[in-house]
Amino acid sequence: MAARRVIVVKSGGEAALPEWRAGFAAAPWLELRWWDDPALRPEEVDYALVWDPEPGRLAAMPNLRACFGSGAGVDAIATDPAYPKHIPLVRMSIPAATERMGEFVCWSALSLLKEARRMAIAQAERRWDEVNAPHRASQRTIGIMGLGEMGTRAATMLRGIGFPVIGWSRTRKSVPGIESYAGLAELDAFLAASDMLVCLLPATPETRGIIATPLLAKLPQGAGFIGVGRGMQHNLPDILAALDSGHLSGAVLDVFEQEPLPPEHPLWTHPRAIVTAHVASLPSRAERAAAVVERIAAFERGEPLPNLFDHAKGY
Repeated sequence: MAARRVIVVKSGGEAALPEWRAGFAAAPWLELRWWDDPALRPEEVDYALVWDPEPGRLAAMPNLRACFGSGAGVDAIATDPAYPKHIPLVRMSIPAATERMGEFVCWSALSLLKEARRMAIAQAERRWDEVNAPHRASQRTIGIMGLGEMGTRAATMLRGIGFPVIGWSRTRKSVPGIESYAGLAELDAFLAASDMLVCLLPATPETRGIIATPLLAKLPQGAGFIGVGRGMQHNLPDILAALDSGHLSGAVLDVFEQEPLPPEHPLWTHPRAIVTAHVASLPSRAERAAAVVERIAAFERGEPLPNLFDHAKGY
């Protein structure tokens, strides 16, 4: 049995604490404490499971052994200038998240294919609109930018429902049934062949603002866009302009640099946009708790932690 440890949680608000407690109940050696518990002393904390901790709080925990991001991205943690970089920072990259991302991308692609936004508007207006989608899945090639675990899983699931799929990444990947494009030299050809573009790139200095007019203009007229990578990659004014002009026939956007997306933002009501609240790959709290327990137990046995954030590379 592992030594008794304390893990502090800040994810989902205090209302989520009962779910987290239920998820960690299988590990009685791991004491769960709430982030804002007034009785919590910083020196008690061995592990942290957080989403958006206040800058400096983690650095004030002198016995912290590892920090786990509660979502796929750890941007809000890694950008803390005081974060102690010798403490492992672990991304929530687990099979449940990968599968959920694949499901979400398939749902998004089918929503764009079948003009789900138009049908939702008609329903809200109680208006009978006989939408006749012009294409079948087999007639729309989906291009995935980023063929990591999530991109590869999404590609496989999309092929399973009939979409031809191509992929682009910095280095060439070998995925059965997926034509691979690699590097800047092949980016334009990849974009020109993508009737729908999925962005699943990591957050790096090179990908900041990449989804902007110069890239979108290279997509075919009437292409669709699915943004499920990182909010910092989206130039929202340029995406809106492409939707307004019809160069993009539709978009599904799940991630934003400012979250929540402000209620006055025009994307909320745009007739060609579907907005979701950063939920594409989010596993249940039970699934995340089980993964963290498993990883802490292995770490306590001296095994390395997986999916570590590299502070030098920024991802």
